[in-house]
Amino acid sequence: MPLEAIKEQERLLEEFRKVRSFSLKLCETLETEDFVVQPTMDVSPLKWHLAHTTWFFETFLLTPYVKGYKLHNKDYPLLFNSYYVAAGERWIRSERGMLSRPTVNEILNYRVYVDEQVEKYLETQELSNRENYILEVGLNHEQQHQELFLYDIKYILGHNPLFPPFTDKLQNRDHLSGNQGWLGVEEGVYQVGYDGDGFCYDNEKGVHKVYLENAEIGDRLVTNREYLEFIKDGGYSAHQYWLSEGWDWVNKNDIKAPLYWINENGKWHNYTLYGLQEVDPELPVSHVSFYEADAFAQWKGFRLPTEFEWEIATRKYGNKKEGNFVDSLRFKESVTDDHGFLGNLWEWTSSPYRPYPNFKAEDGALGEYNGKFMINQMVLRGGSYGTSANHIRPTYRNFFHPHLRWMFSGIRLARSKNQ
Repeated sequence: MPLEAIKEQERLLEEFRKVRSFSLKLCETLETEDFVVQPTMDVSPLKWHLAHTTWFFETFLLTPYVKGYKLHNKDYPLLFNSYYVAAGERWIRSERGMLSRPTVNEILNYRVYVDEQVEKYLETQELSNRENYILEVGLNHEQQHQELFLYDIKYILGHNPLFPPFTDKLQNRDHLSGNQGWLGVEEGVYQVGYDGDGFCYDNEKGVHKVYLENAEIGDRLVTNREYLEFIKDGGYSAHQYWLSEGWDWVNKNDIKAPLYWINENGKWHNYTLYGLQEVDPELPVSHVSFYEADAFAQWKGFRLPTEFEWEIATRKYGNKKEGNFVDSLRFKESVTDDHGFLGNLWEWTSSPYRPYPNFKAEDGALGEYNGKFMINQMVLRGGSYGTSANHIRPTYRNFFHPHLRWMFSGIRLARSKNQ
């Protein structure tokens, strides 16, 4: 094997061990019972995440490329496939909580088995470019599920009447966030999309040019203090700020505040991964839907940025080194010294999730990863405190339906030059 190939596989092996072990690190504070709960369809049982990420490596790497590979369990492909139609039959997403078996220990044994097989494979075989790509996808896929794991455990514990904490790690008090400032995005034609040599998803490809008008983007995220003003001013009962679908959603679901907020004796509290606490007015507001983010922006007299305004501003003003990422094990929003474009909270944009020009999905089942979801969803940018630092980049396009808010989502405002 050429020296360059050896070094690349050594790097991938080290990264594989690091990513796989971090998934287990996130489990250290949990009890067995925490792994089996599915309170809503959008939340998967934690043990399912551990199994699904393992199934990914087994299905797309070991089974097709390792001669004579033997499945750990013949039933697991059915149980732990998510949405890959080309990969075979799937257990219904809404009924993942019905799977009391296999047990948590059996799933952990499954991980050990697959990890041993992947490590042996990396140590003894020279990988093709395609195999390298699949392994990179698998690693990034697991990092995505590590973040989903945190969304889901927060939802599970945050809807338990005891409000148990995920962690009791000592917190540092955040400094004041300061007044809202603005960063300029000059009129011009810009190139957007990923054009580097490293890994990216197919929905970031299709580098192309866009024209932007003169605009400004907020130099920080919207805070709880500002959002409380929106609530106190009757923002949730004033139809003029809301999109029609958003207004229907607010009224149908009796929405009065962000997810996890509870008003007790006139004081707002919110569930955090440290347990139930009083709302900290200086922290960025989180767990808001696109509908809420857009309504708040309308109430302020501004708007949400487009994803391309956000991307250009991040390239100009962003500082990844200062980001609030999951690597720090902080597990909460924070006030950063930079403008906080990367890490902290995913930021809603006003852009619908659609393909770039010349978008081409990957061949086979991996082509289902992004492309088939390019309808009825909105783009979020920037990552969160649940995102790994080496997983995010300015071109990364996340996407969710506009009513969802169990993810770590926040708000950054924008305004046109004449606003």
